[in-house]
Amino acid sequence: MLLLSAGNVNDITMAAALVSAVGPIPRLLADRAYDANHFRQLLAEIGAEAVIPSTTSRKRPIPHDPLAYKDRNRVERMWCRLKDFRRVATRYDKLARNYLSGALLAATCAYWLN
Repeated sequence: MLLLSAGNVNDITMAAALVSAVGPIPRLLADRAYDANHFRQLLAEIGAEAVIPSTTSRKRPIPHDPLAYKDRNRVERMWCRLKDFRRVATRYDKLARNYLSGALLAATCAYWLN
């Protein structure tokens, strides 16, 4: 599932909507940008394990599963593959619906080529 937000918005602002739209999940792999108490609480409420490393500003780091966290590179590779498509990487489109359509087409092509 893809949700589109403004370019100057933090990713964590859309995280709650994505998690609720996806349905039940056993665990969520995310980077340090998603290390917020309110997001961890949301994951605990739905019964998902948070595999999120703590930010360096935390006084007491929250432990995470480093072996499970290594699988996050698959997501990073997918985003790098999508950014190979110039239209997705630079966002020339003025309308959100046109950009989202281009991103979905790029995702389809990337999936088909692999």
